[in-house]
Amino acid sequence: MDESVSGRVRTVITAARLSHAAFAARVGITPDKLSKSLNGVRRFSSTDLAVIAEAGSVTVDWLLTGRQPSRAGVAGRGDAAAHSSSLNDIAERFTTAYEVLELLGRAPEMPTLPELGPGDPDDQGEQLAATVRAWLERSPGEPPATDLALLPTGELLSVIERAFGVDFAVVELPGPVDGFSWQQEGGPRLALARRDDRWTRQRFTLAHELGHLLAGDAAEPLTESPVAPGRQAEPDEVRANAFAAALLMPEADIRRFVSEAGSGTASDSGSDSGSGSGSGPGVDFAALVVEFRVSPSALAARLRRLGLIDASEQARLRRRTTAECHLAVGAMDAYLREAALAEAERPPARLAEGLYLAFRSGEMTLRPLAALLGVEPEELEDELLQDDRPQDGAVERDGGELVYQP
Repeated sequence: MDESVSGRVRTVITAARLSHAAFAARVGITPDKLSKSLNGVRRFSSTDLAVIAEAGSVTVDWLLTGRQPSRAGVAGRGDAAAHSSSLNDIAERFTTAYEVLELLGRAPEMPTLPELGPGDPDDQGEQLAATVRAWLERSPGEPPATDLALLPTGELLSVIERAFGVDFAVVELPGPVDGFSWQQEGGPRLALARRDDRWTRQRFTLAHELGHLLAGDAAEPLTESPVAPGRQAEPDEVRANAFAAALLMPEADIRRFVSEAGSGTASDSGSDSGSGSGSGPGVDFAALVVEFRVSPSALAARLRRLGLIDASEQARLRRRTTAECHLAVGAMDAYLREAALAEAERPPARLAEGLYLAFRSGEMTLRPLAALLGVEPEELEDELLQDDRPQDGAVERDGGELVYQP
């Protein structure tokens, strides 16, 4: 067997059961260039290798070195391990995109991560969240740390992606799986959550998976089901839950809201059915749910940890639903909007942007970007062309100026 790069490309072509000319047409390389590269007259370019790897369902690293990729040997919680094969495929969809960008010299930055401090898992999670907020406070162009927890989920993820080099994605995860995290050595840091209209759960899951990555728990791919705030016993799960709670519901912000309401406790101003005007004493529990974009169970657990409510009050408050709380404060439109967004797929933004810019600069075809997005290249091309066409009612003059007509 030929162990050269051209030999491995020949293996891909043979497996595809195509003639050299047909394979060249599939990957967008001229037959002449492919022939010269296979015969050693011309070197395969980084773009050539990227599209050949994608077309042959292999990695660029394998084409270059013959090394088999380290598959995502998933460490599952509960029933999640049974779905490891499907999760492997999802992980490799994103790691392949990273490999292509690395080959093109466009790999996104991977900032140094904070170190995990001493203490029990709860304290470590709290400290890690405080470190994240402090780092973001020092980062130019980032929102103040006190506003971080109040950001919509999409904006929050974008801030974290830039600051810590974590690639977030919302995808269709198999079976009961809520979240997935993996930090591949020298590769991407992935944090995934399922598409789910239960958007507060999705938001907490993404923060929870971020906690695993920052704490170094995800050197081996980790997937879990369910993510249950306050009810998981493993030390790394306790730490990730504590981190997510402290990141999304910072102690200083919670206490400030309570203090400004003129009471030392958080009260439930409505009935258990969610009705009520919010006129009860103290800060309205439903208003806090809406303000911090968290579930009643997560908020109740946080208030209990901060000593603002007792165990019986936590048990009562956690029975409420996110929808009821939004209804109680007249914010049902925000609830429905968040639910719709949470059901949509979100690809890793940095990887998608890098592949798109490489395509626009002529460094590669659309195939790697289409593979990342899970669509056919032709479908993606049609969408991009549609974006570039004049809007309905617009007619272009000879000079290029758009004139809108009814």
